[in-house]
Amino acid sequence: MILFYNLSIFFYSLLVRFASLFNPKAKQWVQGRKDILKKIAEAVEGETNLVWFHSASLGEFEQGRPVIEAFKVKYRDYKIVLTFFSPSGYEIRKNYEGVDYVFYLPADTKRNAKEFIRLIDPKMVFFIKYEFWYHYLNQLRKKEVPTYIFSTIFRPNQMFFKPWGALYRRILNAFTHFFVQNEESIELLKGIGFENVSLAGDTRFDRVYSIAKQAKILPQLEDFAQNRPVMIAGSTWPKDEENIIKYINATDKDYKYIIAAHEVDESHIKNIVSAIEKPYVRFTFATKAEIDKAEVLVVDCIGVLSSLYRYGDISYIGGGFGRGIHNTLEAACYGLPVIFGPNYHKFKEAKDLLGIGGAHTYEKSEDLNKLFDSYHEDLDLRKKSGDSSKNYVDKMRGATDKILDIIKF
Repeated sequence: MILFYNLSIFFYSLLVRFASLFNPKAKQWVQGRKDILKKIAEAVEGETNLVWFHSASLGEFEQGRPVIEAFKVKYRDYKIVLTFFSPSGYEIRKNYEGVDYVFYLPADTKRNAKEFIRLIDPKMVFFIKYEFWYHYLNQLRKKEVPTYIFSTIFRPNQMFFKPWGALYRRILNAFTHFFVQNEESIELLKGIGFENVSLAGDTRFDRVYSIAKQAKILPQLEDFAQNRPVMIAGSTWPKDEENIIKYINATDKDYKYIIAAHEVDESHIKNIVSAIEKPYVRFTFATKAEIDKAEVLVVDCIGVLSSLYRYGDISYIGGGFGRGIHNTLEAACYGLPVIFGPNYHKFKEAKDLLGIGGAHTYEKSEDLNKLFDSYHEDLDLRKKSGDSSKNYVDKMRGATDKILDIIKF
């Protein structure tokens, strides 16, 4: 099994190198790891009190950020090393000021793992949500470094719980404690002999609450609604946009709309605005007066979506017709009803919101039309659904404190 694992790492690295010839993200993955151990050695030389946080990508980083920042406040004598597997995390957060060092994680070979652990000599390690790298975890286990994983969810179909999963179960022995999101994860871990597990919840709730508290005031949107309900569509993909714009063009309901697509390249934005038949403006090109008069505001930049939700009454979260829905919690935190497409089943919070009436899902555009109409006509329904969303986020906060209360040096 170890031989198979090593071969899989070797061939993955080989494939990424080949893909780097024509894929920009793969090229970043390769170039970012060039002489990486040498760069790490030069950066951390002389440091003795390092703590290591590892994140797969940007989403996991945002999930772990409350713990990173709370740890930094509580343990000021320690410096933090943050690593990323994916370029989408590293390239965006390589200058993050909340930690002391940010690196790509070298590929998980035995040699790389031994050298990386030797160089940073971590006093404590945190893995965010998942990423179970055998050689890194094996080295940490051998050196008896306190190692934690948080905001994780285990599922019965994972390799750890299969008859042939002995190697992967061995990986789990490296963890000092598991901080999981649900009771099922506790039962699964206990079923294979792990008692060192706590139900801490999901640190994303702490993060979205923090984001909401720090949300920007956008003066150009203060009068956008003009006493009309605002529907905000966030992180949308083409199928989401097709369904939403079809409704916009056909309805006589006096909504105002904000569309913030997941991809904001010029060609995509042009495709969106070309399909809209009602008066629209683009966020970065419009004056406040133009925004006030428009029916539809198309956001053509990044970094403002979490602040936009404060101006909404109803939210639509994109991705439900692709690989999976995007962040529902940022909208729920503001007390907005949430709507999304059918691919939500991997997201616990989405299922929870559906269960309490804070969210609704749909498959056909006709069903979406009915949802939009219902939220427009029934103010009590809108308020009840929105209150359920907000109360859910409030109830689920606190994972960060639970984690920091248990970890020990």
